[in-house]
Amino acid sequence: MEGGAGMARQTGTEPAAGGQLEQHRERAEEEWRLWQGGQVRSSLHLVSAVAQWVLLLACLIYLGVHFLRPSKSQSDKVLWTHIRYSGRSTRGAAVNLSAESGPIRIRNGSVLVPCDGLYLVSLRSSIYLEEKEGDWLRLTLQGTTSVLWEQTVPSNESTVNHTTVLYLFEQDSITLWTSSNATLGDLSLSLVLVADSKS
Repeated sequence: MEGGAGMARQTGTEPAAGGQLEQHRERAEEEWRLWQGGQVRSSLHLVSAVAQWVLLLACLIYLGVHFLRPSKSQSDKVLWTHIRYSGRSTRGAAVNLSAESGPIRIRNGSVLVPCDGLYLVSLRSSIYLEEKEGDWLRLTLQGTTSVLWEQTVPSNESTVNHTTVLYLFEQDSITLWTSSNATLGDLSLSLVLVADSKS
């Protein structure tokens, strides 16, 4: 009897041990599948992150090159001239200007406007009136058909410093006139195209 009971206990424990082994095996397989899935997800996240960083770096390089390199079309539009003059001006005659630098041309003492657009115009000079000419002088910046700017200079004010923005037309001719004989010292006249009519 005892032998039979012992065998019964032994056979009862064998299925229980087999079930535990089966559970351990299933749990191990499940953990292996989860680990593999996590590895795949981690790899995909890593590849995605690397691709995003590469794309961001490429965009930054493109933007850096685009903004640091001056555009040829923009640099072609920058038209300007700088004129310096020292000497006498004669009433009834335009001041004989000549360009010191810049691509805008000067012809016969006149500035030739290359295209329609807004121009920044700056004029600075020391003016010395001759006593016999009176106590004031009118300084005029003249376009082909109209007066662009005019200032009266009293004898006690010998310095003119004026900056303005003017809309000028292509082939317009800009000249500088004085209403009296005077000496112009360190005259500086600058024209810079700010925006042309096509932009």
